[in-house]
Amino acid sequence: MLPEVRVTSVQAGRVSAGLQKVLRQLPVSGLERRAIEAGEIDAVIDYGSANVIVFPAARRALRDNARRAAAAERKAALEIPGRNSMLAALPRAEYRRLLPALEQVMLKPGDVLHETGVPIRHVYFPVDCVICLLTQIDGQQLFATGLVGPEGMVGLPVALEADASPVRAVVEVGGTALRVGARRFANELRRGLHLQRQLCSCALAKLNQARQIAACMASHRFEQRLACWLLMISDRAESPDLLLTHEHLAAVLNVRRESVTAASGVLRAHGLIGYSRGRISILDRKGLEAESCRCYQPLPLRLRGAQQCLPVRVAQ
Repeated sequence: MLPEVRVTSVQAGRVSAGLQKVLRQLPVSGLERRAIEAGEIDAVIDYGSANVIVFPAARRALRDNARRAAAAERKAALEIPGRNSMLAALPRAEYRRLLPALEQVMLKPGDVLHETGVPIRHVYFPVDCVICLLTQIDGQQLFATGLVGPEGMVGLPVALEADASPVRAVVEVGGTALRVGARRFANELRRGLHLQRQLCSCALAKLNQARQIAACMASHRFEQRLACWLLMISDRAESPDLLLTHEHLAAVLNVRRESVTAASGVLRAHGLIGYSRGRISILDRKGLEAESCRCYQPLPLRLRGAQQCLPVRVAQ
């Protein structure tokens, strides 16, 4: 029989009486009582009082699991800000001012962050996702004029005091990003000299990228353009495996689907890529770089800042 001291030690006073009541209702030789005595039961439900009475070992295990989960979440949060080069390069004081407004969000492929001509509500700092910037032609057709990954931010017009977005910003590769309200970001920008410099560098880089993409479109074979585009996405996604369909690539690169299929076939025949069911894998990176035009420029090494040890909020 379960000793009285073990019953009362489950929880002092209020709950122990309820547990004793439940135990008295169990058969002396019943399986439930023997399981309790053997320590095989974590909790007992008293349906009369609607109480769940947890035994000490189970209670400790729950607390330990909760602590481990919280520690893992804190560790993951600590690593996130430093994985965006712009945030990692900010002085600690400027980052601390921006910190309360940063939210961690999960983005899915196809999510539209900004729409052409629509006011910008949030600025995004990609962590392990990739955003495609699409420019509209003739009022409806869109084609890619830029890619943004962990090296930059999405929402540069806010830094130039423009309310509406001149491009459509769509998630190309899903993942994590940090976002901040456009108005709050504009206020912090006025106070932060280093943030202003970072944004000027980012704006210049994106302008040069758009010019290079336009020149590439007019001058190079599509196999070269496709190789360049896949490398650019892979760099920012930090993965050789990309969830991209031929239809999607045709849309953003402003060509027919048949052109993507033909060019992909050439690259696959050379052993440079593999693809099946919406997934493209880079098999020979050096070979794909050699096949690409000179428009492809690898991303520089990420900046690593001390402020990456600061946490961020997770958007609900």
